[in-house]
Amino acid sequence: MAFTFQINKDVVWNHDKGLLQKAEENKPALNKKKVVPKQIVELINDPSKLGDVGIIPKTTDLSELDTTQFKRDESVILDFGNHFVGHFNIDIDSVGSPMDAPLTLKVKFAEMASELSSSSEDYNGWLSRSWIQEELLHIDELPVRLEFPRRYAARFVELTVVDTSPKWSVVFSNPVVIAESAVDFDSVILRDTGDKMLNRINSVATKTLMDCMQDVFEDGPKRDRRLWLGDLRLQALANYATFDNTQLVKRGLYLFGGMTAKDGRIPANVFVKPNIVPDDTFLFDYSVFFAATLADYVEHTDDLETLKNLYDVAKKQIDFTFQYVDEDGRLTLPEDYPAFIDWSNDFDKATAAQATLIFGLKKFIILTKLMDDNNSELYVAELDKLINFTKEVLFDRENNQFIVERTGEVNIASQVWMVLAGVMDSSTNQLIMEQMIHTQFPVTGIATPYMYHHIAEALFVADMADEAKKLIKQYWGTMIELGADTFWEAFEPENPNYSPYGSPIVSSYCHAWSCTPVYLTKKYL
Repeated sequence: MAFTFQINKDVVWNHDKGLLQKAEENKPALNKKKVVPKQIVELINDPSKLGDVGIIPKTTDLSELDTTQFKRDESVILDFGNHFVGHFNIDIDSVGSPMDAPLTLKVKFAEMASELSSSSEDYNGWLSRSWIQEELLHIDELPVRLEFPRRYAARFVELTVVDTSPKWSVVFSNPVVIAESAVDFDSVILRDTGDKMLNRINSVATKTLMDCMQDVFEDGPKRDRRLWLGDLRLQALANYATFDNTQLVKRGLYLFGGMTAKDGRIPANVFVKPNIVPDDTFLFDYSVFFAATLADYVEHTDDLETLKNLYDVAKKQIDFTFQYVDEDGRLTLPEDYPAFIDWSNDFDKATAAQATLIFGLKKFIILTKLMDDNNSELYVAELDKLINFTKEVLFDRENNQFIVERTGEVNIASQVWMVLAGVMDSSTNQLIMEQMIHTQFPVTGIATPYMYHHIAEALFVADMADEAKKLIKQYWGTMIELGADTFWEAFEPENPNYSPYGSPIVSSYCHAWSCTPVYLTKKYL
């Protein structure tokens, strides 16, 4: 897996105050809920769980915490029973002789038990270590109600007494999390799919989505806590199938629409705290997906006012791409405007990028007709050119597979995105996916639920529902079997302990782009 940071210091940004005000008007009031631990646990070796780390209860009677005394190097792990996003508070007191030295306390927050077995001192990955969820505190006076100002995403909280003094011990009591989300899990009634594993997957997917729905649709509440356009498209679809909070989708659309570069492009992501700031990262397919996300939103809500306000922004994303399409209909992207498609750089993304443009352009043409745009036929002509080139040059009819023109490479992403883009007819789509399964399954070298979502949806589109269900149950179901309460940012079934950052201690185990099974099963089953 590979990822390259973009640093574009010279970007000049346009801030549309009117659109940003619309975004502010749709900022949600967060629901807050008090959550207490379910049990005190200890870690055990368990090969059936992620990282071979499982848990067993030490006690489910939380009153034992109040009477247990802790000294140097002693610790306790609180299990809240499910993933939470919020602020942790706890009472701490001293027992014994007068407090003749400060308490040094380490607090670790973990989404998965395997994180607790990892040491922050050993982390040497390329992602900032500042994302590691732990605190080292010196407390001079006890008793105290310790209230953590920082928000955490976790299921487990480990408290370790680094030191006190030989004269006194520490007692913990009244641990609580004030969990936060823009939505309430109990407001959703999930449809019975008739399959127990799919039902479990849909429940976990909905919890994943809920914990990512904060001031915006965050990509991950542990890390990076940002609004990414590719994630937003998928989160919005899952949201329509569950919470149906259209206000938060509208907020996301207005945030992107309100901050564009001088050349018209939308940033791939935006920060919202402490102030709203666009990131200097641009991804071709994410920009194209603005039109698709807007089209999906309008189809779901009939909100033509928002369409009118954001239509020009969507149009600029599409128009900007045409400079990279030659007269034959061939898309060639520059290095500074790459297509994401998936984290992996082990496959050529050129053909998949061509398909995402066709996909996004089809969605945009729907908007042109709703807006009575006189130039609608020009976009139809551009679409025809792209499709004709794709069929004539990129499709290997003998093998029913799309290739990369430059090398002849055949990869999963090319087939999947061409099927989603509807380039070929239904019967050919099925042949494409059957051949893909025959030659390229089981999937390897792809570790994101983002790409697995698109593989599963392409199977559904190709009328291969049984194969799609099998993939969903294998991929997302395996995460559950490994201990997932929410679905992860990265998962490679052939290498379950894989982390793109070299250590699970910074991996995100609740991530927006993994929540989509609940959308797929509702739409296609």
